[in-house]
Amino acid sequence: MSLNTKRFVIAFLSFMFLLALLLVGYMEGNKRVMGHKAEIKVPDDSKQCVECHNIKTPSLIAQWEDSKHALKGVGCMECHSTEEGDIDAWEHHGSKIAVVVSPKDCSKCHSHEFEEFQKSHHATAGQILGSLDNTLAEVVEGSMAHGIALNGQSPAAVSGCLQCHGSVVKIMDNGKPDPATWPNTGIGRINPDGSKGSCAACHSRHSFSPKLARNPENCGKCHLGPDHPQKEIYDESKHGVAFRAFKEYMNLDAQPWRVGIEYTAAPTCATCHMSATETQAVTHDVGDRISWTLRPPVSEKIDAKAKKLGKDVLSWEDRRENMQDVCMKCHSSDYVEGFYTQFDAAINLYNEKFGKPSTHLYKMMKSSKLLSDVAFDDELEWTYFYLWHHEGRRARHGAAMMGPDYTQWHGFYEVAERWYMEFIPQTRELCEEAIKHGNASEKKAAHEVLKELDNILNREEHEWFIGKMSDEEKARRKAASEEFKKRYVQD
Repeated sequence: MSLNTKRFVIAFLSFMFLLALLLVGYMEGNKRVMGHKAEIKVPDDSKQCVECHNIKTPSLIAQWEDSKHALKGVGCMECHSTEEGDIDAWEHHGSKIAVVVSPKDCSKCHSHEFEEFQKSHHATAGQILGSLDNTLAEVVEGSMAHGIALNGQSPAAVSGCLQCHGSVVKIMDNGKPDPATWPNTGIGRINPDGSKGSCAACHSRHSFSPKLARNPENCGKCHLGPDHPQKEIYDESKHGVAFRAFKEYMNLDAQPWRVGIEYTAAPTCATCHMSATETQAVTHDVGDRISWTLRPPVSEKIDAKAKKLGKDVLSWEDRRENMQDVCMKCHSSDYVEGFYTQFDAAINLYNEKFGKPSTHLYKMMKSSKLLSDVAFDDELEWTYFYLWHHEGRRARHGAAMMGPDYTQWHGFYEVAERWYMEFIPQTRELCEEAIKHGNASEKKAAHEVLKELDNILNREEHEWFIGKMSDEEKARRKAASEEFKKRYVQD
């Protein structure tokens, strides 16, 4: 064998030896490689649980074994054990356990996260029993009637609303949850111990991986659909496009996980609303970076309601500064300021042109009994509900999240069509009917509503609809039309 051949063989064997060392280290440092698991020390009081469930529900155990809980020795009983007096405790193979693991249970180790979450808007999501949405689910589309209701609950609400908003978890005499209220991982679930929410809504059991909570699809379980399509808007936005294109570079398992440091490819929902930067800590109060509320018929600054009640809360200016801090990890300050100028203008447009006028007229008709006290029995009630609850929210959320199609065609276009082609004529028809056939009080109220409607339509933003567009605006529109025809219309 020549000297060069010997050198090659020695070098090759050395390389293979180093490669083997690296492979062994990788397998030791990771729980699952090629079907092998890192050795996990199961706590003594959880050994029986693991042995039994490894046969009955092996996926559950596999998820737990992949979790940081398992690596740190947090077993089944640390989460599912009960205390004296727990109403949801029941006997299970010699142990007293509870199925419902609440945020209060998690607070034994995660007290800071618990406190942040309990004061968040997410935590109060279950308090919707008196809302119009719940009226729909329990009365209009659902039923509480005998033979249809599920243990006193409307099936439409149980399988729909409450799976996102959260149920009031009721416990039966045997200590087990009532199937009308469980299973449920709604973000605002009201638990038997009095705590609000469900950590599993975002950190699905039993792996509790931050990777899942950081993924936009996780938020899309609830934030999608005709009235709050944040997930669809995100998918349309440049942020969502970038995430899908470069997901493999997002480093979703990293700890910490800071935009501009551990990853730069794209932001997710968690990036903007919850995750850390080098100057901000992680927050479990998703309202800490939101400056407008886009949910109600008329938007207002996020702290407005709390201030009216005399509460001391984080100001909308501070919340906006928090969000802008995240934005400026990728964008210049001028870009961020420009976006917020456009965003504020879109919200003000919706409020002033559609939200406030429709709400004002609707309240006038409700208070004067031109509309009945029964929810959703008048056509105008449905029209108004669609205008703010569906189209109005889409326009506002689209502007907030850089989704132009949702801002325009799924938003402002449909708001305008609903306002001009349905709300106005239905209001006139209802008032004219009251003037013809109503009592003296109804006739008076109808005249007042029509007068107010005329005042609204004579405002500059609505003048086009009653043929009062100014000559200057007519000339501008005509010039724009002619320019368009030159580019696209063939003679």
